Parts: sequence; C-alpha cells; structure tokens
Amino acid sequence: MSPPRAPASAAARLEGGTLLVRVGGDWRITEKHPGWTEMPTQDAPQRVVLDGAALGSWDSSLALFIRAARSWCETQGSAFVLERMPEGAGKLAGLLAQKTALPATRPLGIPGLAAAVGTETVRLWRETKDLSQLVGECAFSVGRFFRGQAQFRWRDCLVEMQQCGAMALPIVGLISFLVGVTLAYTGSLVVRQYGGDIWIADMVGLAVVREMGPMMAAIVLAGRTGAAYAATLGNMKANEEIDALATLGVSPIDFLVMPRIVALFCMMPFLALYSDGVGILGGMAIAAAPPLNIPATLYWAEMQTIVDLSDINTGVLKAGAFGLLIGLAGCWRGLQADRSAAGVGQAATAAVVTAILLIIVADSIFAVAFNILGW
Repeated sequence: MSPPRAPASAAARLEGGTLLVRVGGDWRITEKHPGWTEMPTQDAPQRVVLDGAALGSWDSSLALFIRAARSWCETQGSAFVLERMPEGAGKLAGLLAQKTALPATRPLGIPGLAAAVGTETVRLWRETKDLSQLVGECAFSVGRFFRGQAQFRWRDCLVEMQQCGAMALPIVGLISFLVGVTLAYTGSLVVRQYGGDIWIADMVGLAVVREMGPMMAAIVLAGRTGAAYAATLGNMKANEEIDALATLGVSPIDFLVMPRIVALFCMMPFLALYSDGVGILGGMAIAAAPPLNIPATLYWAEMQTIVDLSDINTGVLKAGAFGLLIGLAGCWRGLQADRSAAGVGQAATAAVVTAILLIIVADSIFAVAFNILGW
C-alpha cells in the first residue's frame, strides 16, 4: 500500500532583504497546488530563494511555479536563487520561459452588418464563378462529344441510368401516391362546400401533371442521387483519383461528370411520367372512397377534360431541366469537397440543399414563363 501523498505547499517568509519560499509536498498538475500570485510579493525583496528541501514528487506544475517566480523577479529586479531543487525542474522552467505566451484572444461578438454583408457577397461571387466555370466546361464537353473527341463512356452512363431511374421507382412511387392522396383530401374540403365533388379529378390531375409530379420526383432524386454524386466525387477527390485521371490526360468532366448529368437528364422525364400516373391513382383512390364515392371511370373521364398533352409536355420539360440541375449541383459540390471524410459529408449535404434551391428557383421561372406564353 502506497503512503498517502502530502499536499503541495509553498510557505513564504521575509528575512531582511530575502524572500525565502519553502516548497514542500507532492506537486501534481491534476491536483490543487499554490500559485506564485498567492505569495506575499507586495514589496520587491533584494533576493528570492526557493528552497525545495521538503519537496516530494513533482511534475510540470512545479516548473510552472518556478517560471512564474523567475519572471516576477526579472520584472522587479530581484535576484533569483534555487536551493535544493531538482535539476530537472529548473531546466523545465527554463524551457517554459523560452516559450512566448499566446496573446489573449478576444471573444467573438456579433459581426457588423456591413462586414457580414460583404463576406456573404464575396462568398456568393466565388460560388457563382465556380458554378459558371463548371457549366462552361460541361458545354465544351458536349461540343467534344458531338465531334467524337470526348472521353465519354456510355457504359458508365447506362449504369447511372439504372441507379437513378429503375432503382428510384419505389420511393418515387410511394411519395407520389401519398402526394395524390393529400391533394385529394385537401381539395375535397373546398369543393364539397359547393357540391362540386367531381372537380377533385380536375384539381388533382392538373396539379400532379404540371407541378407535383415533376417536383416530387426531382426532390426525391436530389436527396437520393444528388447526394450520392457529391459523396462519390468527393471521396474520389480525397483519394486523389481525380488528380490521377487529370495526370493521365483523362478529362474528369468527360469521364465522371457528363455521364451522371446525362443519366439524370434522360431518366427524369420518365420518372416524372411515372410520378404523374401514381399521383393520379392516389387521388382516384381517395375519390372512390366515402364520402366522395366517385367511380374510377367518371374520375378518369373528368380528368381528361382538363388535362391535355400540353400539360404533360410542360411537366416533362420541367423534369428534364430539374434533372440537369440535380446532376450539376451534385457534381459541383463533389468537385468542391475538401480532401477529408468530413468534407465528403459536407459536400453531400450542400449538394442536396443546392439542388432543392435550384429546383424551386427553376420552377418559379417556368411558372412565370408559361404564364406569359399562355401554356
């Protein structure tokens, strides 16, 4: 059984012009120990003596105490003497004295409005430049493709089509069906007040075909495929695979980016049509149930009076544009990712946010444009 440790102590006594400090006990940095500021140092003595006759075990806490005492003596012009102190403690205190103290950090406050606006403006400008550069490189890649000079592999594109197309059918179908159900329930609260139960077919059909079908498919693909693209390219960047392709003379835009963007552009219209059909079925299921009790044939016939081919083409056009934006956002954030595991996760999150933002902005532009054109 080890003997109990004596607590660290430092007793100071002024003898003439000498301040004698007797240091004793066991000094541990993890335990309470005296500090030099606790010593009676109001009047500067001619000499300061640290006596370690009663000292037990010690660690860096003793060296810090010695350094503080030596620094104070240098400031006051007093002589400093160590008596019966461990040689290692004095050397460690000397090494610590050579290290300059870090300046005190100012607490972070609320940034000024002008500084915050300026910082965000610069960041937005840089983001716009990066995105414009990627769009330009993709445009040049399309030109190389039609000239037969692009390093584009259809095998990779077909694999991506399967991943973002056929593999996404279950989740797109589920979301679209539930959206159709929600639209039918919400619309029935209004139209039943005027005895127009059959108008549920018009509202659900038009809303799903023109807006909700492409929008729901795009949002699902943004979270499912856009994040996967960003994570894949970010991981390849962290492993320096993209740098290796560029060193070998292979364009990362042709080889990695364009197959993914083309796959999404080609598959999004089909997913939108699938989403339209499933969403209409969801509304039909609610219309056939009490209290509406609308037969499926009547529901379908009424929907055809309001939904025509131009509405379907509008949704397909939106879906193709949404596919381009999702692929562009996912690849852009992946190529921007930091070369670390944390950077890959941040890129995936940023890809989803960017894709959804671009989808909403593009849908608003389409709505205004179609209204002006009378579509």
